[in-house]
Formats: sequence, C-alpha cells, structure tokens
Amino acid sequence: MVEQIPNLPANVLGFRAKGTVTAADYESVIIPAVEAQFARQPKVRFLYHLGDEFTGFDAAAMWDDTRLGLRHLAGWERMAVVSDVEWVRAAVKIFGLAMPGQVRVFHNRELGEAMRWIAE
Repeated sequence: MVEQIPNLPANVLGFRAKGTVTAADYESVIIPAVEAQFARQPKVRFLYHLGDEFTGFDAAAMWDDTRLGLRHLAGWERMAVVSDVEWVRAAVKIFGLAMPGQVRVFHNRELGEAMRWIAE
C-alpha cells in the first residue's frame, strides 16, 4: 500500500509505503500524482519513505517505478529515499549516479532530516 504524505511544500511529492508495493499502487496513487505535478512545473522533488512496515515491491511495481523515473529523467530536481532496507539503499545509490538531480538516501530514524533536505 502507498499513501501520499500530506502537508509538504508545493514542489515536493512524498509517499509512504507499507506492506508490499504493487503495480496497482503505482497506477492509482503514485503515477497520477507525479504526472499532475509535472503538468504544473518542470522540476519535481520526490520523497519516498519505505519504513518499518514496508515488505517489498512486486515485479510490476519495480517496472512502473523504472518507467516513471526514465520518463521524467531530467525533471527530478531532488529525490530522497528513506529506508533501512539495505538492497533498496544500495540500488538508490547506484541508480542515483545516473540521475541528473540530487539523490540522497536516509535511514528511517532520519525521516525529519530527509523532509528538511527535500524542502530546502
């Protein structure tokens, strides 16, 4: 399940994942919000919190994530991923090297710091 994080600055989209994230989560929550944000502005800041209740992604969700990222490759101004899951942290660090914007990975205990960084 994915839910949008409320009360973020207008140029920041944030999502919290719980349980297993599915393609349906991307198609009903994340993709429409991202597309609407890009319709309003050329650069987007993105916060993704994969907290203690997060258990993983299904394969179709990972594909949707990749396609969405590539579709707007030059539009990601900043991206913060908050997670203690080591494979997620490693993957974001590797793929972050190919992103033109700034990408940072935070531990769950650093969620407040991630929210400050993404908004500054």
